[in-house]
Amino acid sequence: MAAGLVSGTVLATWTAAAHPAAAHPAAARQSEASGTGGAVVRTAAPRTTPAADALDRDALRGTLDAVRDAGMYGIYSSVRDGEERWEGASGVADVRTGRPVTPRMRHRIGSVSKAFTSVALMQQVERGRLDLDAPIARYLPGLVPGELGRAVTTRMLLNHTSGIADYIPGAFPSLLRDSPASLDDNRFKRFTPEELVRFGLAGARTGRPGERASYSNTNYVIAGLLLERLTGVEAETYITHNVIGRAGLRHTYFPRTPFITGPHSKMYEALYGLIDPPRDYSVYDMSWAFTAGALISTMDDLGTFYRALLGGRLVGARQLAEMQRTVPFTDAQGNVLLNYGLGIYAQDWPCGRFWGHDGAVFGAGTVTLSSPDGRRQASLGINLMKYQHIDENGQVQVHPIDIAMARHMLVALCGTQAAPPSTLRAPAIPLFPTETLRPARA
Repeated sequence: MAAGLVSGTVLATWTAAAHPAAAHPAAARQSEASGTGGAVVRTAAPRTTPAADALDRDALRGTLDAVRDAGMYGIYSSVRDGEERWEGASGVADVRTGRPVTPRMRHRIGSVSKAFTSVALMQQVERGRLDLDAPIARYLPGLVPGELGRAVTTRMLLNHTSGIADYIPGAFPSLLRDSPASLDDNRFKRFTPEELVRFGLAGARTGRPGERASYSNTNYVIAGLLLERLTGVEAETYITHNVIGRAGLRHTYFPRTPFITGPHSKMYEALYGLIDPPRDYSVYDMSWAFTAGALISTMDDLGTFYRALLGGRLVGARQLAEMQRTVPFTDAQGNVLLNYGLGIYAQDWPCGRFWGHDGAVFGAGTVTLSSPDGRRQASLGINLMKYQHIDENGQVQVHPIDIAMARHMLVALCGTQAAPPSTLRAPAIPLFPTETLRPARA
């Protein structure tokens, strides 16, 4: 197994997840109605509301069950079209007891948290406290030492063009050896944000500041420390009052202990077969993720958040436009993999453009997408991670779960008339594109 794959940026993605051959408990199901620097920067082209059909509840139910049938332990989904809503869940929250998943379970959302952190900093821009294109050394002298601190700007942190390495290999060193040992060693370990930053700074630079986009969770830990310096309060406290509260979210919070409060699923990690059978990591100290990915939420709350953001209720029009200025993530051949803004990214589906993010922590994955006006939205969460096989070339192989999830999101975003799910044979549009952005082995 290639160490570069296992040591990838786990907050960035949840591609992975299930133990494909594991016996699946009798599936329960439930549904209810309901700096730019040298990087190329792109301003989002105006898009009309995606040409999606009205919600097809039978198709949504069927495609959600298909994800369970493909091997996923449990999945929950929330879909909106204006005031019309559908919520559903399929599978189990506990493989031992058979306890079913339900649509509004609390869920660790990983890198979806980045949008909340970005919004908090854009509020500081709006208030004149922060210049996006000023060096971070102006605000955090000494945190990023020397010339790097004088070259990296807040914009470069938020769009991942800082060139600073990810801290994950430093915090979870066993992943570089294709071993899950660090996952268990760190279950109750308390990391400080400064410690995570030091791990990132110790890694090899991914480029000159502003040169190119390279996904790094360290950027968003520094962003959290910057927020604290500007506001004088803990980042979690500020985001809770001024982002979560302002958006009217009822079930979104930063955990203060390793335990999830409220109804939730267990979180099973397979680590591409290295953990067999998959192990539950729902109890975990999330200090290792801080403002890069520690939030807990529900799929319904994520829709509410993005509707508030895109509707201009969290930041002003100028700040939202800045968030939607994207830089391209490219592969070695120059192919564009993703257009990333400031904590959110753009993804084009057959029926139009959508904004959102994906996220992952050990055992839990999330994706959330919204039309530019926030009218059409889909969010889903899963409780089994890194279920694919890795081939002899170190490439993650597409699993039936991936295809089934892509079908469900296609129906959720576009409807059955715009894109019949039966025509989709492979996930041509990656649901979790940040998985492809992982740096090579440090």
